[in-house]
Amino acid sequence: MKIKDPSPDMKKRSFLKNVLNGTVAGCLYLVYPMGADSFEIPEQIPGIRNKPYDIYDQEFAFVVDITRCIGCGSCCVADKREFNVPDGNYRTWVERYVKGFSDRIYVDCPNGGLDGYQSPRTDIKEKIRDTFFVPKLCNMCREAPCVQVCPVGATFTSPDGFVLVDDKRCVGCAYCIQACPYSARFINPETRVVEKCTWCYNRVRKGLLPACVQVCPTGARKFGSLKDENSEVYKILKGPGVLTVLKKEMGTWPALYYKGARREVV
Repeated sequence: MKIKDPSPDMKKRSFLKNVLNGTVAGCLYLVYPMGADSFEIPEQIPGIRNKPYDIYDQEFAFVVDITRCIGCGSCCVADKREFNVPDGNYRTWVERYVKGFSDRIYVDCPNGGLDGYQSPRTDIKEKIRDTFFVPKLCNMCREAPCVQVCPVGATFTSPDGFVLVDDKRCVGCAYCIQACPYSARFINPETRVVEKCTWCYNRVRKGLLPACVQVCPTGARKFGSLKDENSEVYKILKGPGVLTVLKKEMGTWPALYYKGARREVV
């Protein structure tokens, strides 16, 4: 007997039930077959989808809303599939912050958050006050230390503001890895060259959203053009509310902003 496949609405309700029950890791199927359409997440970048891409007239920003992140790991799965990221390495990852009543902070990130966080930590001996999740990725610094230290010019900033790596020039010296304040780089064990998050530059050039943004079930990740005053990112950055960047004292001027970030986040 053939069992009828549940409708997208039923799948969505099942997902929300899993979230409420604390079994959010079970939602990794969001990447597919469910897809982003069930959550009404657009595939294309509003504001540039109907225009030719001008590499010299772009300015993008990325916003992560910590208050919305549920630690499901869908973003990590999408990134791994999009770029065939080797096991044990992560272009984007999700950290779990657990705060006890002593105000001590416990941070962990098993398998980069790829498997989600459905199980609570059992090694903490005090009562838990709060738990929240912090996605991490390349900050696309406007004053990028990695660009400054690369001896062969393999790491560079494109005219549209993306910090990228030319894998044909990279010699794997790892200077850029040491210079990055955000630990966002690694040497690919297969190619022996440096790899990092690119904000899905291959997709953005086609007017598409980064894969992690498209699959996020709660809208915790936002990406858009600052040249478009109607874009959600533009409105967030110009509107009310507190937005922060990580390691502001480093003077790197990141294009990655965090909404709802707490002082404990490093």
